[in-house]
Amino acid sequence: MKIPFIDLKAQYRTIEDDVRSRINAVLEHGQYVMGPEVHELNEKLAEFAGTKHAIACSSGTDALLMALMAHGVGPGDAIFTTPFTFVATAEVIALTGATPVFVDIDPVTFNIDVESLRRAIAAMKSGERTGCRLPRCAKDLKPRGIIPVDLFGLPADYDPIMDVAQKHGLFVLSDTAQGFGSVYKGKRSGSLGHVAATSFFPAKPLGCYGDGGAVFTDDDELSELMQSVMIHGMGENRYENVRIGINGRLDSMQAAVLLAKLNIFPGELEQRQRVADAYTEQLAGIPGLVTPTIPEGYKSAWAQYSVLADDRNLIQKALRDAEIPTAIYYPLPLHLQKAFASLGYKEGDMPVSEDCAGRIFSLPMHPYLTNEQVAEITGVIRDAVS
Repeated sequence: MKIPFIDLKAQYRTIEDDVRSRINAVLEHGQYVMGPEVHELNEKLAEFAGTKHAIACSSGTDALLMALMAHGVGPGDAIFTTPFTFVATAEVIALTGATPVFVDIDPVTFNIDVESLRRAIAAMKSGERTGCRLPRCAKDLKPRGIIPVDLFGLPADYDPIMDVAQKHGLFVLSDTAQGFGSVYKGKRSGSLGHVAATSFFPAKPLGCYGDGGAVFTDDDELSELMQSVMIHGMGENRYENVRIGINGRLDSMQAAVLLAKLNIFPGELEQRQRVADAYTEQLAGIPGLVTPTIPEGYKSAWAQYSVLADDRNLIQKALRDAEIPTAIYYPLPLHLQKAFASLGYKEGDMPVSEDCAGRIFSLPMHPYLTNEQVAEITGVIRDAVS
């Protein structure tokens, strides 16, 4: 493609010396798993997010799973989340034996709709399901937690979510896999909710050169539990196993890469905002096209720049013909995926998610996208619909 969707090569050219130096240091000391780079990364991630604890781990999926396992989530528990997200958000719920309960999204932010969340929890507790879509097994479930998703880099609306959680005695696990670096009312992602999980997959705003993730919390006990879960349920030493856990450790080389990238991350967030501002300005007024809305007091990390289009196929074809890549996040909401068919959801149950899935697509987004490239992309779109 003429314009890359994500330009990791351009990023590497700016940090090559630092990356190579840090990787060489790992090769020299030979502590390839949980080496000093991992401990340094944990300290710097916690400082960046504004939390007491950060624990780097093997992936964003494992980060979510560790948090759920540390909370003792299991069969009979209901975890409320959005169907308009990557499968990992709900997959980890099912892996614990618990049940994902899907809640529709806000049509403007694409994040979990708080009023729908309130209704779903109330319906499950009361048994009165009129006007609320719940899984087949809802009558046998106990509400335990909420997983809001910071979709496309924009934080969910945490203040009312936390109020709902407190009222019903639930924990909040922030899925900020796409949102690390974002801000909600003066607080950085990672510090929102009772615990937060992020991903360092290469395509993320802060990504390594493989799989990686992290969990964040201010809760000392929860931090200790998640560290134990991450290392096979380890107790006082590596051969004492006090609970069932996973192998969720981060490799030292990935930590080395992340340390180099974390140094330039604040500047890259500013450049992502520059690109987003240019897109929004140049796409304004195009018929049948809706650009992202950022509520007051929020800052997006702009993991993606996603728009809604009345004729998505027409615009994507025009961009493809111009050698400009696009992507669709997400073409089929989770409540309609085969993997969750046993829950009994059907088409029409989550109308906003289903409508967005049929109209949304994402444009190239990275800190190294030039103003000229943005102008070329938006020009193709404008010509396609004119």
